[in-house]
Amino acid sequence: MIGPAAVVAALESSAFTHLVWIPDSHLGTWDAALAASRLAPIRPTREGEAVGIAAGLLLGGANPLVAIQCTGFFEAGDAVRNVVHDMKLPLKMIVGVRSWRAMTAGTTGDNCPTYAERLVAAWDLPFAWFDPFSASEADCVAAIHSLSVSNTASVLLWGE
Repeated sequence: MIGPAAVVAALESSAFTHLVWIPDSHLGTWDAALAASRLAPIRPTREGEAVGIAAGLLLGGANPLVAIQCTGFFEAGDAVRNVVHDMKLPLKMIVGVRSWRAMTAGTTGDNCPTYAERLVAAWDLPFAWFDPFSASEADCVAAIHSLSVSNTASVLLWGE
């Protein structure tokens, strides 16, 4: 499994200038590693607010990354629609897919993994899956770098 320090190192080596982050479930394990990072996280109160903050940063010439859990992505749908499709901004997101590993093992009734990919696809967002439990640190660097340099809105679905 890729640890928080390796994830933060991958984030720091990317072209991202800011991390707009709501520390939830697996994504929350990055907290201590982020404390000393150049990407000192901006912590909004809600996921829709995270998207709005990222939009403002994009308009100001920055390259932010939004990191939220799948249920927060569901809540932020209208903000995502507005920023990506109305404003045409290249919003980048890591969406932690809660219970994804348990779903693949058939040990959960949580429907979050069922709808996460469907909703990303419904918003016509390019996406890729990332499994931090089986990927290497080099895979993590490559996935985050690919997300950071994309010239379109993109999502990295982070299996939890």
